[in-house]
Formats: sequence, C-alpha cells, structure tokens
Amino acid sequence: MKQNWFNTLNDALESEGLIDRWRFGDNIQYNQTFGVVSGGIYITIYRDERGMYERPIHYETLMEDGYSYVYNHC
Repeated sequence: MKQNWFNTLNDALESEGLIDRWRFGDNIQYNQTFGVVSGGIYITIYRDERGMYERPIHYETLMEDGYSYVYNHC
C-alpha cells in the first residue's frame, strides 16, 4: 500500500522520484498548494494545516520550465 502523507517535502518528492526536479528554495506554506514545471514535468503538491505533505501529482507538459503557481487554502 502506498503512503500518501509525508512529514517532509523531500520525503514526498522522493516517493515519486521527483527530488531532482524540485527547484532549491521553493517552499510550501501551511494550507498551500504549490505547482512548478521542471524538466518538462509539471509537479503539484499540497501541504496541510498540520505541516504534512501530500504525495505529489506530476505529468509531462509542454509548458516552459520555471512556471509556478501558489494557491492558498482558507
């Protein structure tokens, strides 16, 4: 059974083999979803109110590297 919640961002990214694609310095606040494009892969990850990181969602994209967005949950 796959684990879906992780204590650290690195653990969450490593669960999908994405640690090398994450930009250094991109941090996720509590109750925030963060998305970024790196190496032709779109990655989105959510951090909940407890500080736990959800398993990232990722897929190939034609978007340019460096694109990012932040969504703050209320």
